[in-house]
Amino acid sequence: MKLVIGDVIQILMVIAPRNFRDEELLVPMRLFESKGWTVRIASKLKAGEQAEGMLGAKVKIDINIADAKASDYSAVIFVGGTGASIYFNDPTAHGLAWHAYDSGRVVAAICIAPSILANARVLEGKKATAWPSERENVARKSSEYTGKDVEVAGRVVTGKAPPAAKKFAEAIVKLLETKT
Repeated sequence: MKLVIGDVIQILMVIAPRNFRDEELLVPMRLFESKGWTVRIASKLKAGEQAEGMLGAKVKIDINIADAKASDYSAVIFVGGTGASIYFNDPTAHGLAWHAYDSGRVVAAICIAPSILANARVLEGKKATAWPSERENVARKSSEYTGKDVEVAGRVVTGKAPPAAKKFAEAIVKLLETKT
């Protein structure tokens, strides 16, 4: 499975229109961009509109999530924060996560966003972690909730909370650098 799309690794980060967790987006994004990788931001907003984080970050949307195709990216990452709950039962988000996973891409989620992966059946049979509010849902739909800062299960990475954003990003980088 070739994870380099064109000449560079392409990453899609999915955020809520409002109340995504700033550092869970910005810390990984900066690390990926420092490697020369392309990062695109998806949301329920239209391309060009602006999303706002819980701590005040303002981010321009590159693509509406409905227009995003997993096959265009090396990794699909769901960012947490209270706003991420809009994707818990969203068939578009679930389809994107499932197609990314099913086609061999890296799929990741942090904070409350692992519930998106759990509800999309991506966590079945895998160890996973998430923010404590999502423990029960993730535990019910995975093989084991670990509560660790970061959990890597094959091509799936889950992170627990904002302080784990750097370790979460580093785990994704490690997977992408060994799979390309």
